[in-house]
Amino acid sequence: MQNAAILCECILISQKKRKMGNTDMGRLNEDRVESIVQLILDDYTDERAVNKTDLYNQPDKKAVIEIVEKLLKILYPGYYSDKAYKIYSLRNNMSATIEDVIFHLKKQTMIVLKYCGAYPGCADNDLEEKAQNMVFDFMEKIPQIRAYLDTDIQAAYEGDPAAGSKDEVILSYPGLYAISVYRIAHELFLLGVPMIPRIMTEHAHSVTGIDIHPGATIGKYFFMDHGTGIVIGETTVIGEHVKVYQGVTLGGLSTKGGQKLKGVKRHPTIRDYVTIYSGSSILGGDTVIEENVVVGGNTFITKSISKDTKVSVKDQELQFKN
Repeated sequence: MQNAAILCECILISQKKRKMGNTDMGRLNEDRVESIVQLILDDYTDERAVNKTDLYNQPDKKAVIEIVEKLLKILYPGYYSDKAYKIYSLRNNMSATIEDVIFHLKKQTMIVLKYCGAYPGCADNDLEEKAQNMVFDFMEKIPQIRAYLDTDIQAAYEGDPAAGSKDEVILSYPGLYAISVYRIAHELFLLGVPMIPRIMTEHAHSVTGIDIHPGATIGKYFFMDHGTGIVIGETTVIGEHVKVYQGVTLGGLSTKGGQKLKGVKRHPTIRDYVTIYSGSSILGGDTVIEENVVVGGNTFITKSISKDTKVSVKDQELQFKN
């Protein structure tokens, strides 16, 4: 009986609302919506880092990501080709893509130079010229980037018996995607382009789970096996023929100093022919891992290791309890 009474009450309420019509209810909803809009707009007047309403004079993250994808088409012609282009000549296809990248990268570079105050007091014409020269200098580095990536592909293919072919490495390995975007971003970083390199590598981070700061220095024949969870900090220096497994951190010992540590060597140096197995952390700007070192899994290293050393964790025990 009680449930029936509740049901009848609900029906009466519903009928009453219908009699009121949509006008009154709509007015109530509009008033509430207007109140919410005003509440949020008023909040924008506070001085907060999250407030930035100058939409047309700040970097466009989406545009930067599109530039990355077009640069990958240039780095790997035929692998990242745009099927929408009805151009059957490789030269014409690449010419269109290269010119498109130059135009949009120049635009975004000029925006960030102005936005970040990299050249205070500089006139717009001078900023445009600086942005153009940066982009031209970067594009002239493309053959060098491709040469480095060719060694990375070779290292992945030779270092992974599960790799069926180099095509498979290019098309499917997240580690190669991450290192490709890093090598693009690193050259822009060296040229002094603010913000854009970090947007690029953080995009790769979101896609692959691999976090490489564009300021890190990484030599040829670099291979990240599996890759997920790898972190490589800004001042890390890595030599040639280095192999790193999933979950490795090349990081700083402490960030308590915050911005005071900017420009200080905070991350380790890894020499040539080093292998670092999964879950290991190597920390500190004074930490140097010399040539031919093998770092075992789940190690925590804050001191330098001499060459030809094998590092492992001693007396790890598994405990089983019923």
